[in-house]
Order: sequence, then C-alpha cells, then structure tokens
Amino acid sequence: MSCAEFSSQRGSSTVAATALVIAALLLAAGILAWSAVTRAAMQAASAADLAALAAADTARGLRAGDPCAAAGLLASANEARLESCVIEADGTTVRVQVSVAITFSALGIEFPAASAQARAGAPPLTQH
Repeated sequence: MSCAEFSSQRGSSTVAATALVIAALLLAAGILAWSAVTRAAMQAASAADLAALAAADTARGLRAGDPCAAAGLLASANEARLESCVIEADGTTVRVQVSVAITFSALGIEFPAASAQARAGAPPLTQH
C-alpha cells in the first residue's frame, strides 16, 4: 500500500467516534424523555385514584366539605392539577380527571401533560 492510500483514510476514525458519541447522547436523551413521561403518567394515575377516593368519601359524608374541593386539594398535594370533577346522579360516585406536567427540558423538547381519570364510589351493598 502506498502513502496515498493511507492518507485518504486519515480522520475517518474521528468521524466514526463522533457519530458514535452523538448516537449515544441521543439514546440517553431518549431514555431520559421516556423516563420523564412514564413517571408523569404514573404520578397522574396515582393522583387521580387518590383524588377520586377523597371526593367519594366526602360525597358519602365520611368527611366534611365539598367533594370536588377535596379532590382538588388531594390532586395538588400530589403535584397534579384537577381538570374535572363530576358527581354522578347517585350522589356518592365521583369521576375525576387530573393532569401532571411532564418536566423534561433537555434538547428543548416539550411534551403535553400526562393525564389520568378515576372513578370512585360507595362499595357494593351485597357481599359475595
């Protein structure tokens, strides 16, 4: 092989290493983004469940106050925002929807908020 053949390959390992580093950084950013979205979705589901239970207990008279105010208080305590609260016709069953902001600022990517719904009410009257 002549020197001319080697000189045409000069710098190719730098390009390959740079591409490998960029790919690794993009993979890490993707994993972090997925982690942030998953965490927010799980947090929203938990907050919705707890808010619905608190609202249902209040609607049934087990706690004093307004059912939707109780749901909002519990949602905010779990870093969620109460989007809707509906007391069903029976007066003891409540449906809530909450949202949780997804906090991931790497690469300037913005995600919509994670949301979850839950329904809670009185236990069934018959036992099996």
